Amino acid sequence: MSVNTTTPAEADEFWLFGYGSLIWKPPPHYDQRIPGWVTGYVRRFWQDHRGTPEAPGRVVTLIERSYWKQLTDHHDSAPERVWGVAYRIAPGRVDEVKEYLDIREINGYTIHYTPFHPAVSTSSPGLDPVDPSVMPPHHGPIRTLVYIGTPDNEQFVGPQDPQALAEHIYRSEGPSGLNRVYLLELEKALDALSPDSGDEHVTDLSNRVRAIAAREEEQQKLKQNTGQTDSILRAHTPVNVSPDLLQQHHHEGFRKAGSIDEQEETEKTF
Repeated sequence: MSVNTTTPAEADEFWLFGYGSLIWKPPPHYDQRIPGWVTGYVRRFWQDHRGTPEAPGRVVTLIERSYWKQLTDHHDSAPERVWGVAYRIAPGRVDEVKEYLDIREINGYTIHYTPFHPAVSTSSPGLDPVDPSVMPPHHGPIRTLVYIGTPDNEQFVGPQDPQALAEHIYRSEGPSGLNRVYLLELEKALDALSPDSGDEHVTDLSNRVRAIAAREEEQQKLKQNTGQTDSILRAHTPVNVSPDLLQQHHHEGFRKAGSIDEQEETEKTF
């Protein structure tokens, strides 16, 4: 089992594993940032955390793979490795960062510990250079703290239809921002870690959200074009005039001249 929910009595260093927004929105006071992965988990958008109480958004959590296999998930495959980033917090700042994280990761997330496998020993494109002296012997696993929304918390929603989930993410918005921005930023951040760090669940939802956005844009253009067409048609719609009114206009416009002088004056005007 890769999860240990007991805090170590003594720890020389404090490492934090980020698998969601922590990848691109790091915690304060870190001095090392290393890409890598954990095993034994599946990443899913099954946790309420953003948006409003009336329309809560969705964020990722980790589900133990053994538990996930018992569920009926429309995304029925998942990579063995859950990629993310490990941060080493500067000594003397650990308590401050823990307090910050407890506020940031509220609403159902609890503290766990899991081994993290570094993907590099010195550096990785787009990441900070890694000090080899902080790496474990033979670049083995690093014990990291991780926040997880477990299935027994009230904000855990479980398996959902992918299209319905994508629609929900697209339309949810709250104090933390647009839910779809969270999704797309996560996809971008994962793809930047390694050629192998993508997540099919995240990518599929991102593609669905982009398709929804394209559909919404097309519908908006159609509405605008329809509105413009209606305006043009209204401007060129013929006025229906009754035969009686036309007959009256005919008689008024071409009435018989009452005298020769009047007829001459009328002819001069044309």
